[in-house]
Amino acid sequence: MAEYEACILGLKMAINMNIQELLVIGDSELLIHQVREELVTKNSKILPYLHHVQELRKRFTKTKFQHVPRIQNEFADALSTLSSMIQHPDKNFIDPIPVKIHDQPAYYTHVEEEADGKPWFHDIKEYLAQGEYPELANHTKKRTLRRLSNNFFHSGGILYRRTPDLGLLRYVDAKEASCY
Repeated sequence: MAEYEACILGLKMAINMNIQELLVIGDSELLIHQVREELVTKNSKILPYLHHVQELRKRFTKTKFQHVPRIQNEFADALSTLSSMIQHPDKNFIDPIPVKIHDQPAYYTHVEEEADGKPWFHDIKEYLAQGEYPELANHTKKRTLRRLSNNFFHSGGILYRRTPDLGLLRYVDAKEASCY
C-alpha cells in the first residue's frame, strides 16, 4: 500500500506540473506488473489503490511503467536504509521525513550565448518539444542530440535536467537569467 501511495503522490505531482508524457520507474515489480495489467490482484486492500493509479494514468497522453531492480535504485535504497535506522517507542509509527519542494531553482550558472544568439541547450529543447532535428544536423549530431536529450525533459516551455539525486535543474536563456 505504501508503494501505491508513493506512486499516486508522484503521479499527482506530475499532473500538477502539466506533464503529458511520463515514464514511471519503480522497484516494486508487483506494482509495476499490476499497473501494466500483466498481473491481476483480488486483494481488497490493494484494489482501490490500483484503480486510483489507473484513473490518474488517464490524465496523461502517454505513460510507461518500467521496473528497475532495487539494487539499481540508489535513492529508494538510501530511504529504506534510513528508515531501518529510525527507532520509535511505538513500533507501529515512524515520524515523517520532511521533503521540501522549492518553487525557484536552487542553483544556476551563467553560460554565454553561442554565436548564433541561441543558448547551448536550444537544440535539445527544440528536439524534445518538436521531435525534430536541426536542419543541418548530420548523422553524428543527430545521435549526439538523442543521447543528450535522455537526461532532459521539456514541460511547459521549460527545459529541465534530471540529476542523479532525483533533483531537477531548470535551464533558462540569458534574458530570463537576468531577471534573477
